[in-house]
Amino acid sequence: MPEAPIPQRRPRKDVIRNRNLLLETARRHFQQHGVNTSLEAIARDAGVGPATFYRHFPSREALLAEVLQFHSAELQGRQQHLLGLTNPLEALREWLLALEDYLSVFHGLPEPLVAAARLCEQNHPLTHPCEQLMETTSTFLQSAQHAGQVRQEVQGRDLFLATAAIAWIRGNGSTDPLAVMGLRSLIEHGYHPQEATPQN
Repeated sequence: MPEAPIPQRRPRKDVIRNRNLLLETARRHFQQHGVNTSLEAIARDAGVGPATFYRHFPSREALLAEVLQFHSAELQGRQQHLLGLTNPLEALREWLLALEDYLSVFHGLPEPLVAAARLCEQNHPLTHPCEQLMETTSTFLQSAQHAGQVRQEVQGRDLFLATAAIAWIRGNGSTDPLAVMGLRSLIEHGYHPQEATPQN
């Protein structure tokens, strides 16, 4: 006779409360000070000790991955809207702008995401959200490629990294908006199909 499954214990209310408080406090600190803010300051502001903090979030990347879930709903809403556009090139262009906004939500956010994209380690907390962003970028890219609006050799990973670079520049605050627009235009010109050179 098979053994009955052991019932799963539900988390205590204080455990759930501490976790939610840490996430909200971390989100506020990331917005004010960037993703490299002091983890000790987050724990102190949330009113928990370091041991409690690290039981919930063993690393900065684990905490950041959870906090990003707060901001993913808006990006997903923009994604669904863009999937309904009839012009694939316009959908790709608008998705890259939406992705840029998302990557700019916290100062310094592009660096850990790009690092996760480079390492491709499945146990890294940021690998899955990073892969999802690259897959979505590839979806919009491939639609534009099938329509003949984008060069076939362009990869979704390339556009993700280029967009992360612009988001990093925006977050750095040292480049004026016109220069950022110029960088966007330069990247867009790079993925457009090359026009044939007129023959004499």
